[in-house]
Amino acid sequence: MEFLSREQIIHELQESFQGIMSQYHIDDIGIFEEEGQGNRYYMGYTVKKRGKTYHIHSPYAKNNSGGLTPVQHEWTVESDEPQKEDLKGFPDLDSVLHEI
Repeated sequence: MEFLSREQIIHELQESFQGIMSQYHIDDIGIFEEEGQGNRYYMGYTVKKRGKTYHIHSPYAKNNSGGLTPVQHEWTVESDEPQKEDLKGFPDLDSVLHEI
């Protein structure tokens, strides 16, 4: 497994901002990151579309040096609406962005 730094992953995510915004009619986009339990870390995007905010992320494993590597190649969508359940199991980012 290849571990990348947090900064490398953020840079890769940021490079796709313009393409995502224009292709999927996104109002605003930023980086999402959250420390999980144990060695889990979640990274992805915070997306605003039609007045709603979504946190779109994928799980990573974190090593003792702080390096990150993808654990599963699936995406999860969390809405800012508390009554909505998270949508899980998307195989790629394209699937997620079509869903929202």
